[in-house]
Amino acid sequence: MRRVAVLVLLGAVAAGCGGGPGSGRATVWITRDQGARVLHVAKVPAGLTAMQALSRVAKVETRYGGRYVRAVDGIEERDRHAWFYYVNGYLADRGAADYVLHAGDLEWWDYRSWRNPAQDPLVVGAFPKPFVGGYAGHHRRTVVVGGESAKLRAVARHLHATVVPIGVSTSARDVNVITVAPSTRTAARLTFIRQTSAGSPVRLAFSGDPTVLLRRWPFRFRYSLP
Repeated sequence: MRRVAVLVLLGAVAAGCGGGPGSGRATVWITRDQGARVLHVAKVPAGLTAMQALSRVAKVETRYGGRYVRAVDGIEERDRHAWFYYVNGYLADRGAADYVLHAGDLEWWDYRSWRNPAQDPLVVGAFPKPFVGGYAGHHRRTVVVGGESAKLRAVARHLHATVVPIGVSTSARDVNVITVAPSTRTAARLTFIRQTSAGSPVRLAFSGDPTVLLRRWPFRFRYSLP
């Protein structure tokens, strides 16, 4: 497990967005099995490192001088199960002891099985954080693509985004993109547009009633939908 531990350490990050570090509050989620079981939900002060924030919410056992999470509340890494964490929907890309949380950040720890430590680089359950929280203090503009409607304009206002008509290319722009397709079946998929690292532009492909995007996200803690 030593090689696995190093890989997970390199692949884990605490990043923050929203306000600057040192003021305001951030949120910590602790779940297991890709969000199937919710263990803790708590608020913490911004300005803590991600590791400090986790330690305020749960009992943590670490390795490598306190830089790697071995167990949370007695749930230990084993048999290709380990703790991974996300910030604002992005799989973290630096050690949890190295990043200071910004106001508004969502720090999400999940205990899950894995094939590759870098699998599941984005999680849809953190919506709308990738779009309104950004990553590591960097915010990108968001565009909402779909047919012109009052509902889409309301979604755009909610996310401080701009509505772009269908057919207008967004591929050359350094922006996050939400595409909305009306449907009786709700589905959502969050993917990278170009790069595959934390903070890169992302695309949410959503089908269903757009007003779902205006309410409290009913699919919190979910890695994907469906």
